[in-house]
Amino acid sequence: MSVNLTKGQKVSLTKDNPGLNEVTVGLGWDEARPKSGFFASIFSSNDNDFDCDASAILLQSGKYVDKDDLVYFGHLKHSSGSVAHSGDNLTGGGDGDDEQININLQRVPAKYDKIVIVVNIYAAHQRHQDFGMIENAFVRVVDRRNNKELLRYNLTENYKGMTAMVFAEIYRNNGEWKFNAVGFGTKDGSINELTRRYQ
Repeated sequence: MSVNLTKGQKVSLTKDNPGLNEVTVGLGWDEARPKSGFFASIFSSNDNDFDCDASAILLQSGKYVDKDDLVYFGHLKHSSGSVAHSGDNLTGGGDGDDEQININLQRVPAKYDKIVIVVNIYAAHQRHQDFGMIENAFVRVVDRRNNKELLRYNLTENYKGMTAMVFAEIYRNNGEWKFNAVGFGTKDGSINELTRRYQ
């Protein structure tokens, strides 16, 4: 049974799931549509879809030190083979996961202590878009052995004005892999700005 997390909650991935090795981190979101009236006409005149980009940042002792350690639509696989991105979804349309990041926990080199899962809105400042215009955003972890959802974190706060999001962290702790539901919004305009937070 999947565990629903709240912001700031931490759970063990490997302790509660013996033999867990490969997981899929799925992320999803929908564009919020005003019901009717003046604002609806403004929104409908905006031809730009929401292009949210999910990325994984691998940290060494809490720091981002090498461009290979950013796995995103422009660099789909880490050199170790341990983290791989499913590819860019340009609209966020449809049900289920909009983007996925696959992680082989056993293959993550020992020098990495944390994998940060982030999402930024492509060209958010130029398009005047922010996470206040997005709803039903979530991150979930799936056991790739059986496609069973282990946990889910639904973002329920109002992130108006925020153009990027630190969704979650997967990190090592005393020989275990754990998951932290972060839900921290930022005004970063690009993935490069996000990575600077960890330099």
